[in-house]
Amino acid sequence: MNATADVAVIGGTGFYSFLDDPEQVSVETPYGLPSATISVGTVAGRRVAFLPRHGDHHDYPPHAIPYRANLWALRSLGVRQVLAPCAVGGLREEVAPGDIVVPDQLVDRTHRRIPSYVESGAVHLPYADPYCERLGAAVAGADPEIKAGGTMVVIEGPRFSTRAESQHYAAQGWSLINMTGHPEAPLAREMQQCYTAIALVTDMDAGVEAGQGVGQEEVFALFQANLERLKGVLTRTIESLPDPDGCTCSTWAEGMELSYGIPTPAGAGEQGEEAGA
Repeated sequence: MNATADVAVIGGTGFYSFLDDPEQVSVETPYGLPSATISVGTVAGRRVAFLPRHGDHHDYPPHAIPYRANLWALRSLGVRQVLAPCAVGGLREEVAPGDIVVPDQLVDRTHRRIPSYVESGAVHLPYADPYCERLGAAVAGADPEIKAGGTMVVIEGPRFSTRAESQHYAAQGWSLINMTGHPEAPLAREMQQCYTAIALVTDMDAGVEAGQGVGQEEVFALFQANLERLKGVLTRTIESLPDPDGCTCSTWAEGMELSYGIPTPAGAGEQGEEAGA
C-alpha cells in the first residue's frame, strides 16, 4: 500500500472518478480532521491525492471549511504541488461563463477565517505573488483556450455579493470572484507547496448584468457541465508538471525558524512527524 502522493487536487466531489485505483486515507492533524477522507490514486503515472474541499456531501460552507487541516493533511502525505479547480463569478467583460482562467493575483475580503499556521513568533510569509508561476504555466499550457492572468477577489460567503459590492470589485480591475481561494493559497505556501487555482467561470456576477444576479443552481449546473473538460486539463497538467525542487514556493523559509510544524510523509493513514517547529 502506497499512501503517499506528489500532487493533490482540491476540488468538488465529481472528481472522484478522476483517479485510477484510488485508496482511502484517513489523516488526523493538529488542526482537526480535513474536509473528508483523502483518496490517493494514479493519474498519468503520478501518485495524486484528491480531497473534496467541501466534504463528501458538501458538508462545509466556504467560511467553515477546515482549510488548515486540509493543507496540513495533504503535506503529511508528501504533496508538494496543489491544483485547485474552483467555481468563480466573472466581474469584467474579458471573461465569460465557460472560460477557464489561471489567475495570478488574489485579493482577500474574508474576515472569519484563520489564514495562517503562525500562532507565535516572527514568521512573515512573502506573498507578493500568491500563486506558483511555474504551476500556473503548466495549467495554461494544457489547453490553448485557457486564459492566463487576472485577479481573483475572495469574499466571505456563503451569500453572493450585492450589486454594489460586485460593481466595486469590478471597478478595481479585478476579474474573478470566489469564496474558497483564501486562505487555501497562503496556507499552501506556508506548507511550502506550489499552488495554483484553476478557475471555471460559471456566471457573471451581480454587478455585470441586470436582473436578479447569480444563483446557486446555475453555478452548480455549469460546473457539472464542464467537469470532464476540467478533468482533461488536470490530466494534461499532471503529465507536464515541473519539478518542484528549487521553486521559491518551497524555498522561501530557508534560513528562517518556523514557529509551526511541517509534516513529513509517513505510512498509510499515519501522521507524519513534524519538522521545522
